Amino acid sequence: MLAKANRIVSGADYRLTVRQGVRVHAPNTITYVRRASEGVPARFGFVVSKAVGGAVVRNTVRRRMKAICRELLPELGDGYDIVVRALPASAQAPWTTLQGEIRRAVDKVGARCMP
Repeated sequence: MLAKANRIVSGADYRLTVRQGVRVHAPNTITYVRRASEGVPARFGFVVSKAVGGAVVRNTVRRRMKAICRELLPELGDGYDIVVRALPASAQAPWTTLQGEIRRAVDKVGARCMP
């Protein structure tokens, strides 16, 4: 589980990240990365709609994405807001595929978001 300091909890922060962040498309996810203020720990948010599946499937996908992002925290610097949107295909995607997509998105955008 992600610590509270590492979670985006307000709707305004979700909207800001999705609207102003750099978007990276992948077959199973869309990742938005936005450079936030320095000194604030990296924060993650997850969007899993009903198009992904029923409640059990959505919660499984969300838990998998949270675990992947928890692994990324030590490698990530402070001051990033990241929102990961699960696409319907993510319900059948293997762990390694989701992990690779999220990791590539953060690595790709990290260089562009550096101050």
